[in-house]
Amino acid sequence: MTGSSQMPPLRVVTAALFAGALLLSAAPSMAAGDSKAPMSPGFSFEGPFGTFDRGELQRGFQVYQEVCAACHALKYLAFRNLPSIGFSEDQAKAIAAQYEVTDGPDAEGEMFERPAVLADHMPSPFDNDNAARAANNGALPPDLSLIVKARAGGADYLYSLLVGYEDPPADVEMGKGMSFNPYFGGNQIAMPAPILEDGVEYADGKAASVDQQARDVTTFLTWVAEPEMETRKGMGTKVMIFLVLLTVLLYLVKRKVWSDLH
Repeated sequence: MTGSSQMPPLRVVTAALFAGALLLSAAPSMAAGDSKAPMSPGFSFEGPFGTFDRGELQRGFQVYQEVCAACHALKYLAFRNLPSIGFSEDQAKAIAAQYEVTDGPDAEGEMFERPAVLADHMPSPFDNDNAARAANNGALPPDLSLIVKARAGGADYLYSLLVGYEDPPADVEMGKGMSFNPYFGGNQIAMPAPILEDGVEYADGKAASVDQQARDVTTFLTWVAEPEMETRKGMGTKVMIFLVLLTVLLYLVKRKVWSDLH
């Protein structure tokens, strides 16, 4: 074989693959490099012993219903899950009955609408993605069921996005129908500011500031994405206590064994 047809040395191939991998892994970071790092407001569920505040969860569900549900679905949330955030079963049934879901076919083979029950999932505000795009200037509103897990920064990012809307700098040319948000990649977002001061009237009388609404709905959407969080943390705490006790017991047994030998 001539020199021009020889395969490159293994170290050259490895270096090329490594460089390519670095470029690919850096692409998302470079794309989001023009956005601000999210704030860290501090949530009750953070840390190894953190738990969800039931008041925040219920208020967050109210914000979702009154502010977010017109555009964003929660397809993985069933009404039977609502008692987990502090609602009674009767309250959950009453909430479900506010929604219409498609069921069937009936005896004549026709689909029909009926009030939702606990076994149903939250219905989407749109019949399909095309209808959603048509109603939102071509943009497809994402389902919010797993939004906290799907976005880098999680709850901090979502909170920052909700409170981060501001007037664009004078040197920034905005696209048609776009809003300026420094926490969003590219700084221009198709969704206008969804949360307004006193935009909802909380059932518990809490003052509905922008900060409070953003905190509450972020807490609620974190629970939707990780409803098992408290159980997981509780199990982790029990395991750690068990391991500590086991370590102490093994140490005492070791001392006893070695003391007998000496």
